[in-house]
Amino acid sequence: MDFLTVLQLLDSTLRLATPLLLACLAGLFSERAGVFDIGLEGKMLAAAFLSGAIAAVTLNPWLGLMAGILASLGMAAIHGVASITFRGNQLISGVAINFLAAGLTVLIGQHWFELGGRTPALLSGGRFAPITLPGVELLSGVPILGPIYAELISGHTILVYVALACVPLSWWLLYRTRFGLRLRAVGENPAAVDTAGVSVVGLRFAAVMICGLLCGIAGAYLATGLSAGFVRDMTAGRGFIALAALIFAKWRPWQALGATLLFGLLEALSNRYQNIDLGGVVLPVQVMQALPYVLTVIILAGFVGKAIPPRAGGEPYVKER
Repeated sequence: MDFLTVLQLLDSTLRLATPLLLACLAGLFSERAGVFDIGLEGKMLAAAFLSGAIAAVTLNPWLGLMAGILASLGMAAIHGVASITFRGNQLISGVAINFLAAGLTVLIGQHWFELGGRTPALLSGGRFAPITLPGVELLSGVPILGPIYAELISGHTILVYVALACVPLSWWLLYRTRFGLRLRAVGENPAAVDTAGVSVVGLRFAAVMICGLLCGIAGAYLATGLSAGFVRDMTAGRGFIALAALIFAKWRPWQALGATLLFGLLEALSNRYQNIDLGGVVLPVQVMQALPYVLTVIILAGFVGKAIPPRAGGEPYVKER
């Protein structure tokens, strides 16, 4: 494998890991506040559909992004009302959101476009275009550094850089601000936060809506950045992989980056190397497509160690009178 091939593989890794990273950070905020959310998949799917639909009609990816964020925030609001306001089971609420998104996207998509639930393929104006960073030509002749900058660092869409920027931003917000301290405290001991005069409900709703915002960006990226439109069930389990990565990262932002890059690398390898011949036995394409999921489960199960979730996670808070 030559140097250019390695760079291309890492470039694909970064692009494929972007929606996972955003979804993983989304789950991080929600679960740090004590609200388990397995509805990441549904939020991403709803966002991908509406962003793809609006971008196809308007040929404006920014309008598609805004629409995707609004769709995800709507799903997040439903989850918040069900699990925080009415103190319902958080897992059941998340499952309901996944089913709701899976059904509505196909139903509405067929009604709007009559393409079997798909949106029309996005033209160049309806997608986020790759950004060429300054200095690419200047460094083109520099060995090693030039190709790395041109092939790996430059040439991604704006949402890839937004996802990477969200990692230090999330770390700063959670560990260096009063809001982050209170949010983490709500996930560990909501009664103490309530005693201090801080609204537990307000903090948990804020965390759930941040989760919806990040899932909206992730879903919009799938339809307008990574692909050229929406197709049925295009999230393909990424929401659940993001949850697994979140546990592997032990609910920390920087570790979440590493965990999602790992899956992105495995998926990039499976996409690049298909129909492998093992001494006359050709592995089916489906084996390589399933490989990232299988290896992710094996790696997470074998190396994650003891991951302790927030103590108040999954438990609705009932104020003592």
